[in-house]
Amino acid sequence: QVQLVESGGGLVQAGGSLRLSCAASGTILSINAMGWYRQAPGKQRELVAAITSGGTTNYADSVKGRFTISRDNARNTVFLQMSSLSPEDTAVYYCNANLNRFPGLPFRDYWGQGTQVTVSS
Repeated sequence: QVQLVESGGGLVQAGGSLRLSCAASGTILSINAMGWYRQAPGKQRELVAAITSGGTTNYADSVKGRFTISRDNARNTVFLQMSSLSPEDTAVYYCNANLNRFPGLPFRDYWGQGTQVTVSS
């Protein structure tokens, strides 16, 4: 079994900051990319930011310059530092990890349960 457990969501005023964390645990051989997605009410889930095992990052245009993704490979943990938050950032944020569990098995995506981020105006 693999679990991705997120933490750090909550309610914050516009202009404020939050830091999300996601730790992957269980039987894990190797993790490729880890990332954060979000889904607002009535909208599709969208990529927020992703980071490879080598540290290459990718951001949605809407969060560039405001959000920073990082990871601790030794602890299978990914972080999302969010600054200058606006009400448009309100959504459920999901952690994602592309990993494999045993030699010879393909990599596949695993998801966290989601954490609510609410930004008040």
